[in-house]
Amino acid sequence: MSAERRAAAIQSMAFLALAAALLFGAAGRLDFWNFWAYLAIFAMVFAALLATISSDLIRERMRPGGRRPTQLYLATAVIFVHFAVAGLDRGRMHWSDTVPLPVEVAGLVLFALGNMASVWIVSVNPYFSSEVRIQKDRGQTVISTGPYAWVRHPGYAAGFAVLLASGPALGSWIATAVILVILPLLLWRTIGEDRLLRAELDGYRAYAERVRWRLLPGVW
Repeated sequence: MSAERRAAAIQSMAFLALAAALLFGAAGRLDFWNFWAYLAIFAMVFAALLATISSDLIRERMRPGGRRPTQLYLATAVIFVHFAVAGLDRGRMHWSDTVPLPVEVAGLVLFALGNMASVWIVSVNPYFSSEVRIQKDRGQTVISTGPYAWVRHPGYAAGFAVLLASGPALGSWIATAVILVILPLLLWRTIGEDRLLRAELDGYRAYAERVRWRLLPGVW
């Protein structure tokens, strides 16, 4: 195992451990089946990514352009607050833990599908950086295959699905409200990245003329 892959595995396990600690610690109980299912989906996705993507892409995602990533700190902090709020709501406070079981199940299914789509997207795009930047140092080119044949930013589309599903999957309406704070940030990043790619990446303007939609075919 390469050093990059080993570091990514440690980081993934640390994320899972912290997520579990926040969910179950805040709840004060371990008997929430949907929490276990939610964490299992994350574990499978992390394992799939570690098994399929290159060490070069892992290096780019962990240290884009050789620097520590900074653009996702706020979103990561909100996600951890989301876990703590979901645990408190379900296990102790019962502010809004009235999500019907069919909605919880649907949320878990959408959460799983969004994460599975993310694995596919990252496997197709070797330039799927954690930062918005033109990767001249890595010879970045336009990716137009797989999901990129339908929308220009399928990674963000999958991200929207995961964020929308997360709160219902955990069975908390207030946790849903917390994580939806990220949606405007994700939309802003989508718009900004599209503008940067149009301005600086060779071939992207022609690609954008062929693939009209940013996130959702027929809508936007």
